[in-house]
Amino acid sequence: MPELEIREEQAADRPTIHAVTEAAFRHMPYADGDEQDVIERLRAALALTLSLVAVENSKVIGQVTFSPATITEGTGPWFALGPVSVAPSRQGCGVGSALIAEGLARITALGALGCILTGNPDYYSRFGFHIAPQNTPDNESAIYFQLKLISGAQPAGRFCFHPAFYGDS
Repeated sequence: MPELEIREEQAADRPTIHAVTEAAFRHMPYADGDEQDVIERLRAALALTLSLVAVENSKVIGQVTFSPATITEGTGPWFALGPVSVAPSRQGCGVGSALIAEGLARITALGALGCILTGNPDYYSRFGFHIAPQNTPDNESAIYFQLKLISGAQPAGRFCFHPAFYGDS
């Protein structure tokens, strides 16, 4: 099996990141179909805190995005995970898990209090995420909104993803 390299995105990776993300979410029933555009809007808004790519045989096969998140109580820094995408031919092989684990380690080094996301609880619980209905943003589903505490106590407020998630910048 070829060795997997995880590194920060480079400008030359951007078209491939777009293509891999679009392909990864194309037939997913929970996807909005704009995940690749979310990444581009975050990048344009200078809100792409961390973009890691998985490279195999010199080819980008996956990507994970971390962006700033806010909470009404005003604590921070908080980060949002997502989208995370893996080329369909490489899904189920641990690429997404490797990207997420590396990204979480890097935001921890940045002093993150924690990380939020909206996604499949069965998948993300393996990384320490738990459902947090009391912290769910107004425009997200409480059954999929999750939080991973990295340091500090359970926050009391409601989170907000960066406006680029919703088409604003």
